[in-house]
Amino acid sequence: MTPLHNRFLPFIACVAVTLSGCAQEVKVTRVDAGVVTDLSGRWNDTDSRIVAEAMVKDALQYPWLGNFEQAKQRQPVVVVGTVVNNSHEHINVRTFITDLERELTNSQKVTFVAGKSEREELRAERKEQALHAREETQKAPGKETGADYMMKGTIATILDEADGTKAVFYQVDLHMIDLESNAKVWYGQKKIKKVIEKKRAIF
Repeated sequence: MTPLHNRFLPFIACVAVTLSGCAQEVKVTRVDAGVVTDLSGRWNDTDSRIVAEAMVKDALQYPWLGNFEQAKQRQPVVVVGTVVNNSHEHINVRTFITDLERELTNSQKVTFVAGKSEREELRAERKEQALHAREETQKAPGKETGADYMMKGTIATILDEADGTKAVFYQVDLHMIDLESNAKVWYGQKKIKKVIEKKRAIF
């Protein structure tokens, strides 16, 4: 080892000790998935679940459902389309769509069918069966259940901030659309407002 290296050894050791002394401990606490953990004030899993539950409940209370059942003597078939994120945040829209799908399915008031991406995977599976599965177990194409209605919509935000306090206003708009006539048979809106205050550190 050269004299130059020897000269810098104490300094390197000092830096290493200093950095190791600054390391932060990470504490992880497991909580129930239903517990509200609003840490940042941004859209989270609780918002997604609450909005989905409220909006599906509202949609299924409107006359379009009873009118369809009376006219067709069966439950309407519903599919969830796109939900566009027009907010200033990165929102996992797929999670929100899944929450909507769960609420529609569990309501037992509509027949819920797979969305576009799932249908593509299912069609690919049927093609595989046609080539490789025993004939008596193959699922034939052209027998899908077509949707009568599509639910789709948007998520938007309005942001206001001053003196370390931020107000975030979320607005979710959803529509139930008749796939044959393009008529909007239901329009729902859910609003959430959050106020985030940043406490100043006192030294």
